Amino acid sequence: MSSPTDAELIVSSLKDAERFGLVFDRHFADIHRYLHRRVGAGLADDLAAETFVAAFNRRRDYDPGREDARPWLYGIASNLLRSQWRGERRRLLAYARAAIDAGPHADDDTLLDRADAAAVAPLVARALAALEDRDRDALLLLAWGELSYDEIADALGVPLGTVRSRIHRARAQVSEALLNDAVEEIR
Repeated sequence: MSSPTDAELIVSSLKDAERFGLVFDRHFADIHRYLHRRVGAGLADDLAAETFVAAFNRRRDYDPGREDARPWLYGIASNLLRSQWRGERRRLLAYARAAIDAGPHADDDTLLDRADAAAVAPLVARALAALEDRDRDALLLLAWGELSYDEIADALGVPLGTVRSRIHRARAQVSEALLNDAVEEIR
């Protein structure tokens, strides 16, 4: 017997609230990981919990035609993030200033990988911080949330063409910022 879809679980949770726990079990780690990358560990714990509380409270409004609840959950998480944008911007700018600590037991390959990351991470963080919130949301749902363009459109409640435009614009701006930083390094 195949396991129930998220839609089936959400619909059945209207009569048996404990069924929603299976949706939580399936998706909490992904939502938390995405939020952790966006706002750090402490705030990610709170926002992930808030995401599932909001989802539980809004489960009557869930479209049962959508079998996978991930885009819906990422959309709720993204809406909660909007209220945290100042903290995220500060965090990205802090990344831009911080170095990566390799630790005492790193091998040569790990040290080289981390050195490369240490050189690039501040530039990428600064470029991400400079993006408009809506463009950064779309790009990070793609890169860190690993959602498809269709899922991002669903999560953000915007047309697919808007998602494509936002991601294209964000990629172009990040590329330009990285190129400008590279040119500055050469000078």
